[in-house]
Amino acid sequence: MPGYPVLPEGLAYGGDYNPEQWPEDVWREDVRLMREAGVNLVTVGVFNWGLIEPEEGEYDFARLDRILDLLHSAGVYADLATPTSSPPTWFRRRYPGSRLVDREGHVLGGGSRHSFCPSSPDYAAASERVVTALARRYAGHPAVAMWHVHNEYGWANAHCYCPTSAEAFRAWLRDRYGDVGALNAAWGTTFWGLTYGSFEEVEPPVAAPVGLLTGLQLDFMRFSVDAHIACFRRERDTIRRFCDLPVTTNFMIPNCKPMDYWRWAAEVDVVANDHYLDSGRADPQIELAMAADLTRSVAGGRPWMLMEHSTGAVNWQPRNLAKRPGEMRRNTLAHVARGSDSAMFFQWRASRYGAEKFHSAMVPHAGTDSRMWREVVALGADLRELAGVRGSRVAAEVAVVWDWESYWALEFEWRPSADLRFRERVEAYYEALWREHVTVDFVHPSADLSPYRLVVAPSSYLLGEAPAKNLHRYVEAGGHLLVSYFSGIVDENDTIHAGPHPGALREVLGVAVEEFHPLREHETVTLEPFSATGRIWSERVRLAGARAVHEFADGPDAGHPAVTRHDLGAGTAWYVSTALDAGSGLRGLLGRVLDGAGVSRPRGLPDTLELVWRGDHLFLINHGDAPVTVHGVTGTGVLDGAAYDGSATVPAGGVVVVRTA
Repeated sequence: MPGYPVLPEGLAYGGDYNPEQWPEDVWREDVRLMREAGVNLVTVGVFNWGLIEPEEGEYDFARLDRILDLLHSAGVYADLATPTSSPPTWFRRRYPGSRLVDREGHVLGGGSRHSFCPSSPDYAAASERVVTALARRYAGHPAVAMWHVHNEYGWANAHCYCPTSAEAFRAWLRDRYGDVGALNAAWGTTFWGLTYGSFEEVEPPVAAPVGLLTGLQLDFMRFSVDAHIACFRRERDTIRRFCDLPVTTNFMIPNCKPMDYWRWAAEVDVVANDHYLDSGRADPQIELAMAADLTRSVAGGRPWMLMEHSTGAVNWQPRNLAKRPGEMRRNTLAHVARGSDSAMFFQWRASRYGAEKFHSAMVPHAGTDSRMWREVVALGADLRELAGVRGSRVAAEVAVVWDWESYWALEFEWRPSADLRFRERVEAYYEALWREHVTVDFVHPSADLSPYRLVVAPSSYLLGEAPAKNLHRYVEAGGHLLVSYFSGIVDENDTIHAGPHPGALREVLGVAVEEFHPLREHETVTLEPFSATGRIWSERVRLAGARAVHEFADGPDAGHPAVTRHDLGAGTAWYVSTALDAGSGLRGLLGRVLDGAGVSRPRGLPDTLELVWRGDHLFLINHGDAPVTVHGVTGTGVLDGAAYDGSATVPAGGVVVVRTA
């Protein structure tokens, strides 16, 4: 199976190229500017279906031929896309049964992408035909370096509730359970007398009175992921009949909740991701780093591709803030530092019409006499200097547990508190680790945990018996585990584990929870003996082998354990039963846990400095307003050519990359 694209050499630089929006004289200007900027890879053909197949079975490749030939003449490679995320208008008219249906039963209109049912046999047949025609024609084209299937699976049609999807879901359930009795047992249908007599009685989780079976909801989420994966496999396998170039699709990690990317990872030759800065955050670079670390982890630690990000503002956030001078460079190099071997954008040239005409681009509406263009050219030069980082890996001593199924289950209706949110706790712990200059991997709870000194489980509400035993074995073998509240509560069917909470984690943590005490909005509790506050949650913890490290000083559980430690075998398991404040409380506790686990990290640096090792390259990214001097740095500056002998000073808003001796 092919891996990362052999071409282009060095780091890939470019973005989505949509020349069909422009006359051909602009194409020639485009390739001239691509040379100037150092662009070596562009994604083409993403939305070309209606152009290359204007009528069913009638193909016109003349435009795409000229585009690929022009790119090849300029030394620019193509990531050739299949256009199947946006079927042509004739398809929708001819096959009305393929139309997307929402939970309320509304048949959604056209005029946008992703307006089809992923289980539609008509869509399957039409998409396979157009991909066959593309692959047959361009498999040997010298410009094509890789294939890009579809575009952002699950963006708008993650779930479809049409009759075709309903029947496909029932078939999926038959394969999963074998008989309806097993389904009833898994879903707990005796509650409210909802027992099914046959698979034919099962409906998708359409709009219904509140309290819908959570087992039904979970399985429909799983089925929907499999439906999209089946679409990808069909196109990928069609392409492989004609060539052996790498095939991928662009994920949206971590911002596409319905797609379980652990399940997707094995399907692609190289993991590719789209990430857009959340400009409404106070420190958006931390969420960016989390997304990059999670993408690298989904890729199994191998180099991955940043397939899309933005030069400046996007067009779909409530307030689309432009990036400040130097911010695009910091964003891009942070992705590279955390494992990406490419820096690609949406898009090459800003569109004059359509839904994304206010989205930034490498060539902005202002043209080449603009700060943005000058930064694009300068970034291309940086990436050429960084070619030596290609293929190297990022090492981490700490892992954070991330499970999409737990994400789904935690946020179904009727949980103990409306403030329970999967990403809230994950991001709180990740931010504290980022500010401690600790690089992390993300792991599924059933993964091999032996490489890590510390594993953090911030939001593992859904945890099956086998993953729970995996965590238990990890601690007994000498690992350090830190678990946050409301974890280990239910199994893979959203059924509460027998006995006291935290169910699956009770033995490894050495505690039993007598009762949950969610806090009122804005209510806080105080922990002692150190000065820290908690919010969202409190609970009545009983010690069952663990010892109390901190207690609640006030609130519904005053005088009872708030933070516990359990020495088990050769390792240690910590439990935190409230949402510690992001400042001294959480960071203070994490510092102690990191020290106890022997996790190495730099000390005395401001928490606005991002520090990442990738292979023998040290990336220092200063997000602050003052220069920062980092001691213990010896080597050669990759971007500036400077010799560093014992320390490196990173200017405010700047980036220094040192290849160490």
